[in-house]
Amino acid sequence: MHNTLRIATFNIHKGVTHFNARFALHHQRDMLRKLQADVVFLQEVRDEHAQHSQRFAAWPAFGQSEFLADAIWPDFAYGKNSVYPAGHHGNALLSKYPITYSSNQDISAHSSEQRGMLHCEINVPQWDKPLHAVCVHLGLFAQWRRQQLLSVSEYIEQHVPAGAPLIIAGDFNDWGLRTGRIFAERLNMREVFEHHAGKPARSFPSWLPILRLDRIYVRGFQVKHVEVHSGPQFIKVSDHAILSATLNRI
Repeated sequence: MHNTLRIATFNIHKGVTHFNARFALHHQRDMLRKLQADVVFLQEVRDEHAQHSQRFAAWPAFGQSEFLADAIWPDFAYGKNSVYPAGHHGNALLSKYPITYSSNQDISAHSSEQRGMLHCEINVPQWDKPLHAVCVHLGLFAQWRRQQLLSVSEYIEQHVPAGAPLIIAGDFNDWGLRTGRIFAERLNMREVFEHHAGKPARSFPSWLPILRLDRIYVRGFQVKHVEVHSGPQFIKVSDHAILSATLNRI
């Protein structure tokens, strides 16, 4: 049985660097490929933008999620969260294994900020149950995040069987730790970096991480290895570090 699963989570900042100074999507794709992850959780994926597609010559014709998935991840899903006149962005999931179901839920806590959670079921070869993968991007204010985590918890309890392997990953925007711990306890999950090092990873800003904004929560897995991919080179990539984990199915 193929028990080992490699995963990564990354807020790609709409494929451009800080202050939209530089188009970074090709660089991001190269970095993600080197991780050799089976499943990748992405936030702030901009699948359409009229001005940027004209401004940046290398802007992909078919949207960022398809461009990043290209040849490496045969299956991908995109959840449109924020829509504006020029285009839209949201969460995406790239998978080396078949995505048999995907659903995008609106978990916005305020009209000024559109947020969503993308839920996919993935058929991993030889597993007796599908993997449930949930990609989230939470709000900037603690009160909104609490409300959103409540929505996510209720959704999981209703739609994911208790015995199914489950991963929830993404940009939680949560530099405090309490809300995340209450969330994990409720769903009987553990955060992979917290499990290894006592605290979630420092992931922001990527070139010199201080804040612990990004998370990977798992249920039904043993955590084998975790890593933060960050450093000065990320100034040309994104303001968030990439987090990766190697998991063994229990």
